[in-house]
Amino acid sequence: MNFVDRHDGQARRWVAEAVLKVEADANRSADTHLHVFPLPSRWGVNLYLKDESVHPTGSLKHRLARSLFLYGLANGWIGPATTIVEASSGSTAVSEAYFARLVGLPFIAVMPASTSPEKIALIEFYGGKCHLVDDPGSIYAESHRLAAETGGHFMDQFTYAERATDWRGNNNIAESIFQQMAREPYPEPSWIIVGAGTGGTSATIGRYIRYRCHPTRLAVVDPEGSAFYSSWVEGDPSVTACGSRIEGIGRPRVEPSFVPSVIDRMVRVPDARSIAAMRWVREVTGLAVGGSTGTNVAAAVDVIREMRAAGEKGSVVTLICDGAERYRGTYCDDSWVAAQGLDLAPHLEDLRAFLTE
Repeated sequence: MNFVDRHDGQARRWVAEAVLKVEADANRSADTHLHVFPLPSRWGVNLYLKDESVHPTGSLKHRLARSLFLYGLANGWIGPATTIVEASSGSTAVSEAYFARLVGLPFIAVMPASTSPEKIALIEFYGGKCHLVDDPGSIYAESHRLAAETGGHFMDQFTYAERATDWRGNNNIAESIFQQMAREPYPEPSWIIVGAGTGGTSATIGRYIRYRCHPTRLAVVDPEGSAFYSSWVEGDPSVTACGSRIEGIGRPRVEPSFVPSVIDRMVRVPDARSIAAMRWVREVTGLAVGGSTGTNVAAAVDVIREMRAAGEKGSVVTLICDGAERYRGTYCDDSWVAAQGLDLAPHLEDLRAFLTE
């Protein structure tokens, strides 16, 4: 009998050590905070913001990066000499650079040239390299090319996000939300509201809700210029769009990790309203949040208005995806906002009036 043994004991030991290092990161990080957004108590509706900005790398994408590394290690795609390559608009690359450094691997982020300088600086801080492209549509081809050229592994968050995370539990974000809500006045949320970038978060939460038989509904918000909303409404996964100005969410194409069948509602939010809501959250709570959080909160305001009009009481949960410090030169800068032709004033007026209704 002939046997082919591909077992490399030294490489397997390295993988085992790498898995332990990545898992240890989760053990060192306490669960993320669940903030109560101050709404009038007479409404009988509570809004919660789950603060994913407190992860070590400052965003929701820390969870995804950890899952992608474990997925790659368990599949045998990542070894002791693998260059990690990722296509990312910023936050995923920041988190993956952190984990690459943790296990001692080189990291290259393939990013649109328009990515904020703050995110580029963070990737480089963690030892990663940034490969900027003028055409955002070319980031996939460039990522494949660089992975082949370096003998590396293209992480491909847009394909693997929905499968790298265990949606049944294992302390995923959905399980965390329901555990933290257990002692609240309305422990089963009426709605959970999230954005879609890869689609991984909405897939995880939507599947978990059904698996655990919760009545909670899932709303996914989409910024203008993104393909997800139109695709979901029309039932056409081939829909394309120009792309989003709200970093971290929205895509010019429907990504493989987007699972429309687990979504109960989609909401399209204008960019001006996203940025206005981002600033309004800081006014009301003191929390300095990023643009995608503004998109989430803008949709939450609309959902809560509907609940009140229907006489419905309950809770709504959404996410703080990252902090405002990454957007000092864009969403926080009045001159940048004006140059984009965005008028925040009517949206700020409406949001401020919301709490007095």
